[in-house]
Amino acid sequence: MLTSFDFTKNYTLENERVKLIPLDGNNSTHLLHFSINEPNIWRYSLVPVAGEENFKKYVASARLSRDQKTAYPFVVFDKKGGEYAGSTRFYDIQQNNLTLQLGYTWYGANFQGTGLNKNCKFLLLQFAFETMGMERVEFRADKNNERSIAAMKSIGCRIEGILRSNVPNAEGGRRDSIILSILKREWDAGIKVHLLAKI
Repeated sequence: MLTSFDFTKNYTLENERVKLIPLDGNNSTHLLHFSINEPNIWRYSLVPVAGEENFKKYVASARLSRDQKTAYPFVVFDKKGGEYAGSTRFYDIQQNNLTLQLGYTWYGANFQGTGLNKNCKFLLLQFAFETMGMERVEFRADKNNERSIAAMKSIGCRIEGILRSNVPNAEGGRRDSIILSILKREWDAGIKVHLLAKI
C-alpha cells in the first residue's frame, strides 16, 4: 500500500478488457474526435468540452490539476476493440483524510452500455482502496443525469443526498448535484466481489 500518492509517477491500471493510461498531451489526441463528432457526451458536464478549442482547454486543465496534486486523469483504452474510448479521473484527492472523488468520466457512444465502465470502475476502486489506502470514494452527478446515476448505483454506490444549486453548469445556470459514495468497509464486505462478478 502506498504511504503517499506520487503524482509524478505514471500509474497504468489494466485487466483483460481495459487499460487506463495517465492522460498526457500525446494520448489525449486520440480522444479529440469525440469532442468534434459526439458533443452530446457532455450534456451534463460542468465544463464545455465539445469542439476542438474546448477540448484543448479541458485537457490542459486536467494536466494542470495533476501538476497541482489535486487530480489524476486517465485515458481509457478498450482492449477488446483496440480503440481509445474516453476518459476518467481521480480528483479532490485528500491524502490526509483518505478520501477522493471519482468522476469526469465519459465514453464515446459506441462504448456506452458495453460493460467497459464496470471494468474501469473496478480497477479504479481497487487501486483507490487497496493501493492508495483510501477510506472513502465519492461520486457526484447532475441529479437529472439518470443514466450516470443508474451506472453508479449498479456498481454499489449508496446515495447520500442532494447538494442544491451547488455549482454552475456549462449552460450558465446552476446544478443540483447528487452525492453517492463507497466506503472501504463496504468494498471489503462485498462490493468488490459483486462488481468483479459483473465483469
